[in-house]
Amino acid sequence: MPEEDLVEVKFRLYDGSDIGPFRVAPATTVANLKERIIADWPKDNKVTPKVANDVKIISAGKVLENSRTAGQCRMTFGELQKGVITMHAVVQPTVAKTKTEKKIDESERKSICSCSIL
Repeated sequence: MPEEDLVEVKFRLYDGSDIGPFRVAPATTVANLKERIIADWPKDNKVTPKVANDVKIISAGKVLENSRTAGQCRMTFGELQKGVITMHAVVQPTVAKTKTEKKIDESERKSICSCSIL
């Protein structure tokens, strides 16, 4: 594949640090990019994703689906077709984890006694 066909991407984390830039093929899927993010995630951060589904990639204000490709994320800005695409990578815990946390919170609320003295 010619060097000029590659897409250059980098990922901005919540603390302002970056992962990348990487040069990837335009056919590279978002799921593959998430795996790359997991592999290069800074080890000293408090929030660390455990699996690829914990990572959400945001580009141009939209959360990208796993089936989307890096070539589809490339936007043209007049003459500046080539350049680094900056995407945001955020960690979102899995749905099952948040549902169990809600159940614990609801059980704590039920056992709380509230009295009003008039």
